[in-house]
Amino acid sequence: MPTPLNQSVADSALLTRSLPLEMLRAFVQSDAADNGLTPALLAELKVLARVPGLLVACNYGGTLCDAEGISTEILPLGSAAIALRALAALPNTHAAIISGRSLRDLAAVSRLPVEVHLIGSHGAESDMGYAHGQTLATESVLQKVNAALNEAVGFQKGIWIERKPVAVSVHTRPAPPEVVESVTETAREIARVHGLFFIVDGSVLDLSVVEPSKAEALETLRSRLGASAAMFAGDAYSDELAIATLRGPDLGLHVGPGETSAAHRVRDPESFARVLALLFELRRAWLFGEDAVGLERHTMIGNGSSTALLTPDAKICWMSHPLPDSGSLFAHILGGDAAGHFSVEPVKASQVLGQRYVDSTMIVETRWADVTVTDYLEPAPDGITSLVRVLSGNGAARIVFAPRPDYANAPFSMEARGSELHVVGTSEPIILFAPGVTFSITSDGRHATATASVNLQDGPVVLNLRCGDTEPQPADPDGETERRAEVALHARQWVQRLALPSVKPSLVRRSALVLRALVHEPTGAVLAAPTTSLPEGIGGTRNWDYRYCWLRDGSMTVNALVDLGSTAEAAGFLGWLGRILEHAPGPEWLHPLYSVTGAPLSTEAVVDSLPGYAGSRPVRIGNAADHQVQLDVFGPVAELIHTLSEREGMLADDHWDLMAQMASAVLARWHEPDHGIWEARRAARHHVYSKVMCWVTLDRALRTAARHGREPDPAWAPTASTIRDEVLREGWDESANSYTVAYDSPDLDAAVLHIGLSGLLDVSDQRFLDTVTAVERELRVGPTVFRYRYDDGLPGLEGGFHICTTWLIEAYVAVGRIDEAWDLFDQLVNLFGPTGLLPEEYDPGTETHLGNHPQAYSHLGFIRCARLLDEHQGRR
Repeated sequence: MPTPLNQSVADSALLTRSLPLEMLRAFVQSDAADNGLTPALLAELKVLARVPGLLVACNYGGTLCDAEGISTEILPLGSAAIALRALAALPNTHAAIISGRSLRDLAAVSRLPVEVHLIGSHGAESDMGYAHGQTLATESVLQKVNAALNEAVGFQKGIWIERKPVAVSVHTRPAPPEVVESVTETAREIARVHGLFFIVDGSVLDLSVVEPSKAEALETLRSRLGASAAMFAGDAYSDELAIATLRGPDLGLHVGPGETSAAHRVRDPESFARVLALLFELRRAWLFGEDAVGLERHTMIGNGSSTALLTPDAKICWMSHPLPDSGSLFAHILGGDAAGHFSVEPVKASQVLGQRYVDSTMIVETRWADVTVTDYLEPAPDGITSLVRVLSGNGAARIVFAPRPDYANAPFSMEARGSELHVVGTSEPIILFAPGVTFSITSDGRHATATASVNLQDGPVVLNLRCGDTEPQPADPDGETERRAEVALHARQWVQRLALPSVKPSLVRRSALVLRALVHEPTGAVLAAPTTSLPEGIGGTRNWDYRYCWLRDGSMTVNALVDLGSTAEAAGFLGWLGRILEHAPGPEWLHPLYSVTGAPLSTEAVVDSLPGYAGSRPVRIGNAADHQVQLDVFGPVAELIHTLSEREGMLADDHWDLMAQMASAVLARWHEPDHGIWEARRAARHHVYSKVMCWVTLDRALRTAARHGREPDPAWAPTASTIRDEVLREGWDESANSYTVAYDSPDLDAAVLHIGLSGLLDVSDQRFLDTVTAVERELRVGPTVFRYRYDDGLPGLEGGFHICTTWLIEAYVAVGRIDEAWDLFDQLVNLFGPTGLLPEEYDPGTETHLGNHPQAYSHLGFIRCARLLDEHQGRR
């Protein structure tokens, strides 16, 4: 059974969570007075914890344990060993000890697992074979030095001599101070006479044939591991050489007394163990997410130009401005508090009693026992985002306003000006109007956060966040009720005009409102989803940016609304597409997707500073599918024009022109291979679904022409017949006993169901019946249907796609398997989130919702199934 987890990430997460972390948390939470755990150090640790690749390195004796020595009794502190091991088990995180001890002694004493890199002899010794590769001349020198030291100081109280692969060590820890001073001078002179390096490393004096190289070892290690930042901690002079190499987000830490160039100092190894534990907790939270909220439990608000997502406890966790694909203002869903959020909660801790949409609107209420938060995006001029939050009840509420523009990469400050909070230093004005609220502003040097507490017994508090308004007019709190009523009335009037089926009408209504909110009214474009990089597999890399308009998805979305009786969205979308074609070299060269402005996408990029939802990285901006060839996109556009003209009883000239252009594109390119509906990042193939949609384009063009008395191109009918014959012949695979994903391939995909659903093949044909059976057998798992199971050239796994589930429901209806259609439909209904939203996918193995949210595909597919089942119910 498939699972969405990337196995290596899952194993690491399991290991770190199986350790006795209570011990780590106990150290973090213990009294930190006078041990060096300062707010400044904590702030730097937070920054360090969020780097893409981290190396944590340190000295051994005096840093990880209290004393130096050669005895195996000198073990690292238990808490330090646990923390170091836990850090090493995290993804993209490495731990190392760089010590003056010999590697053999270091390995025996530390007893750390192989995940922790061990380097001995002050950085010179990184493998056990090093000790056996020394020359006879080196051995001779070390023998002479060893003899000289034993003769000169070996008899002193508290002194003992140790041979190492490239050095002789004098251990002085138990010796009296006067003995240490005398022995140190003698050993220094012996080193000079024999031409050796003299290294004072805490209570150990090393006479070495090699120069101290902890700095070089650290640099080599970070380069080999690809670490983007490092922490190094030590207590001795040789450690200062490594600390001196640190730069940028690196962090240097000195343990104990003594001179240092490190920016921070902690009191002792026990304090350093707390630092390691804290760093682990911070990085684990950044990598895996702190109690990531299930995707389906997030609720969307929208106003036709902007969208935002809320958690079940009223935290605004995602919002971008000014366009859907612009940089985020709040990205908590992809990076926790550090990525930006706008939170409201009761001062007196209590459980959320519920969250709901105000009936037939995109207004959301979140309620506690004594606090209610009402959220909505109100209509605003193009380029302006206006978020309204109304706090009411009889208790007290705490407000945290923590914007983090441009995916938390843009520094800014914040100023309180009367009843306004101004975000200063951003490219566009961002102002929070908060009459009667007094905020306290703090800053970490790059980003500011405003907090406040309000007593709601004095009356409701209205917060109005306006972005991009160059001449903002403060919202009148007293007039908020009327403005909200207008927003609600506008939505309800639209809903009242819909022809809703009797099957699950409330969920269909909510799905329709979601689709309408994904329509970008200023342009007519339609978002596939309002989010980016919500994972198709937790911990995996299949994280895509869906904040764009796919010709396919957009056509299918507005077509679903046409089926419910709303045609304005379809007219807007076709107008948007017409404007794109005005500047295109030809319809056959249309991109699969565009920005809502109609512009081609920029290069797909990665935001390394965000850990992703539940640690699923990379976070991607842009979508490389923009450059693919997807020949199926013409079919849904033609289907839309065909349906719209049938609904309206007339065919606009500009729509007929679009239909002709779609048909022209098919004539020019239908015979070519392409990348298909699933946008596989591999070589182009002759995809069956793409060929079917090419046939759909010409078939619907011919039907539309016949209905409205238009003149079809003479080439349409024979080409449609040629495509149909080829698909029926080449798309069938005997070994699979089914139509398959591509010519000459036995692999199945759910999209081949359209060979019958489109009308290309009669649904009573045995080949279609066998195809339905094959898809059911190979791709359905419980309440969901997977796209395919073949290797698509990408790492990791994914869940089943809700749109594929709806196609199988349609196929069940088409072939007369009505009871099975109802059963699968009911299972799909059970997957809706508490406020009626669906993301893209569902993994039945882990019962996890996956993918960008809410997903237009999921909701349009559900609407179509509800209508089909309603029609069938009416025929009973």
